[in-house]
Amino acid sequence: MCGITGAWAPEGASIDPSALERATEALRHRGPDGVGLWVSPDRRVGLGHRRLSVIAPTNGAQPLSNEDGTVRAVVNGEFYDFEHTRQGLERRGHGFRTDSDSEILVHLYEERGADCLEALRGEFAFILHDARAGVLLAARDRFGIKPLCFGRVGEVVWLGSEAKALLAAGLEARWDRAALLQAAHTQYMRPDQTLFQGIEAVRPGEAVRFDRRGGVRRWRYWGLDVAVEPDLGRSDEAWCEGLREGLEEAVRLRTRADAPVCVQLSGGIDSSAVLALAARERPVEAFTVSFEAAAYDELPVAREVAAHVGAPLNVVRLSGEALMEAMAPAVVASEGLAINGHLPAKHLLHEAIRAAGFKVVLTGEGADELLGGYPHLRVDLFRRRGEGARLEALRERNAALKGIMLAEGERLGLDGVQALMGSTPSWMEAKASLGWRLRGLVAPEALAEVGDRDWFEALVGSFDVAGQLMGRDPVRQAMATWTWTALSGYILRTLGDGTEMPHSVEGRVPFLDHRLFEWAREAPVELLIRDGVEKHPLREVTRGLLPEVVRTREKRPFIAPPVSRFAEAASRERVRAAVRACGAAVGVFSAERIERFLDGLEALEGPALAAADPVVMMVWSTAILEEAYGLT
Repeated sequence: MCGITGAWAPEGASIDPSALERATEALRHRGPDGVGLWVSPDRRVGLGHRRLSVIAPTNGAQPLSNEDGTVRAVVNGEFYDFEHTRQGLERRGHGFRTDSDSEILVHLYEERGADCLEALRGEFAFILHDARAGVLLAARDRFGIKPLCFGRVGEVVWLGSEAKALLAAGLEARWDRAALLQAAHTQYMRPDQTLFQGIEAVRPGEAVRFDRRGGVRRWRYWGLDVAVEPDLGRSDEAWCEGLREGLEEAVRLRTRADAPVCVQLSGGIDSSAVLALAARERPVEAFTVSFEAAAYDELPVAREVAAHVGAPLNVVRLSGEALMEAMAPAVVASEGLAINGHLPAKHLLHEAIRAAGFKVVLTGEGADELLGGYPHLRVDLFRRRGEGARLEALRERNAALKGIMLAEGERLGLDGVQALMGSTPSWMEAKASLGWRLRGLVAPEALAEVGDRDWFEALVGSFDVAGQLMGRDPVRQAMATWTWTALSGYILRTLGDGTEMPHSVEGRVPFLDHRLFEWAREAPVELLIRDGVEKHPLREVTRGLLPEVVRTREKRPFIAPPVSRFAEAASRERVRAAVRACGAAVGVFSAERIERFLDGLEALEGPALAAADPVVMMVWSTAILEEAYGLT
């Protein structure tokens, strides 16, 4: 995994090579093992690369090129099963200079142009220059596992793995007020937004083409494409066998590395299945987080899994004070807003992984999106089926998720979502609860500036409603909208890549192999959630592979203890001081309203206190970003 940069000047303009150097150097943390820069003779194109050597450590330097140098590229990520693709390219006469998986890109592009994206399997982002056509092509993997963004400094388009690269190239550090307000109301920004003015994100599964005359074309090359009617003719056994074969292959491909491999392990079935399957392929170690608060600690179950699999277990013990101390570096590195202490927890987890000598970590992310694992998806199913008793029991068992994944108290209206999709996902109700609380901290002048906007309607309106949502089962609609927002924008970008790459650790996610999602496109919801129990197919294929206590355990999202519960008085005051400072410069949050909100925390308890914690975390994150980047 690496850091990539690119610069593209239209006719009559040129790039500054020193700016390319600065932008690339800003991504040193993503690739400490080497640097590569290339600028075209006419100074209209530049490519930069910071290398983390995982595959072909001795000869995999970038930028890469085809045989005559007319196609050049920088790649961040991994292309899986590249050996098979390379053999076919070599039979057709292509010559390779490296042993890197990334080099297949330039030769596939020679043969197929932008259609080569269909042949790429893995987690990746790339920037490619085609000298003959006079275009620059940028693309991101199907789920947005690897980040990529772009913006303009004058006439020049700059691209990079992270916004900090574009800021180093000369783009002014300013808040995107619309994006910040979107996040304040819905937690998640639109897939094309960042928090930085003038910097756009390449969407998951999207390609962007820049031409000589300054033209830009964007298109989606892959989507979830869930069937309107499920396949009811396939047996449970056939469905489960398809998952077994696909998951085994996805894990096998992701254990391939010329570096030690480890696995993130919680007490859940997802990461446990990845660990068990990875241990069949090569020696692996497991890493798990342990919290002081017993209600949030999964160490006992993680120990049972590691012992069952026969993998050494490394325990990262985290106190409340450690999470407080890590909050600022975690937010700055991820360039995002946190809602829970799980952000600094994952930052410290990956710091420990790197300190132990590992560059590659496999994770269980994506299983819940693939197989309907989240509690809020069961809420949607129970509602559709009119199972009120099950719904209430679920909410009581998951009280810690109220205000985060389950609705709690008053919330913003969702009439626009209902009108667009014909249903309202319960996860949006939860975020509307959070949005109600955060909206109460927004400055009146900021609200007046945007008028009476339906922020959830704006979020859903950025999706392919007609092609991907209309006519689908409400649970499928909820799964899709969650995948396009929470998964890509927060779980993968902020909590995933944003906490891995600051420590030069490459995260790999077997459940997000796109072929697994293609397996699931026609799966009935009742197969995924059977008798009120989530992820039924995975539970079936892990019989005998995992301890029964794990195989049958209810989903528990990775959540850290609320900051208001673990922080000593002095630490709480530090949070107060930080968030007090963010109102005036941002011009979005009101310092006076924040102060009143913080004063009121002392009187809260139970679910109300837990629901307030994400508000504290998001406003605190805003203050941290503002100070670190000098945002105005």
